[in-house]
Amino acid sequence: MANDDAVTLAAVGPWLRALRQQRGTTLTQLAETTGISVSTLSRLESGGRKPTLELLVPLARAHEVSLDELVGTPATQDPRVHPRPIVRNGDTFLPLTRRPGGVQAFKQILRATALTGDPPQKTHEGYEWLYVLSGRIRLLLGEHDLILTAGEVAEFDTRVPHAVVNPGPGTAEILNLYGPQGERIHVRARPTVR
Repeated sequence: MANDDAVTLAAVGPWLRALRQQRGTTLTQLAETTGISVSTLSRLESGGRKPTLELLVPLARAHEVSLDELVGTPATQDPRVHPRPIVRNGDTFLPLTRRPGGVQAFKQILRATALTGDPPQKTHEGYEWLYVLSGRIRLLLGEHDLILTAGEVAEFDTRVPHAVVNPGPGTAEILNLYGPQGERIHVRARPTVR
């Protein structure tokens, strides 16, 4: 196998993990959707199992991406990224990177959410950086409850329980970078006034 092919295949696992985490799906939920066992999915994501066409086809379908996107094959040598919107629960995610593995960038357009009480906080492996382009974002991070506005940045270890919602009014737009596990939490925002 050519070295480029080996690098491409090695990057599929981290890309599969990033796609699954970005959608907030557990391995168990993905196993139910695809018919692939949790252990096989886990080994694929960690690089312990090589991806095969039989595994990639149902995963591409579940993640609503093409096989080319799953293995990072660019359509042309054109460097521009042509994001395909992914809509989940009324929010829009635009993938801004096309290479699997490493740091993944997304633009998110979040609708205003009327909440009674605090949203559930989730944890997962990884590290997240977000930048508020417009609107307001409520970031619950462990015991922190913060409002971020345009121009503010938050950076945190996603093993800390967290939730990101738009308290309104109007839509909010953010840039997200998801990357390798971080060692420290850095949050730069004004605390919520209660």
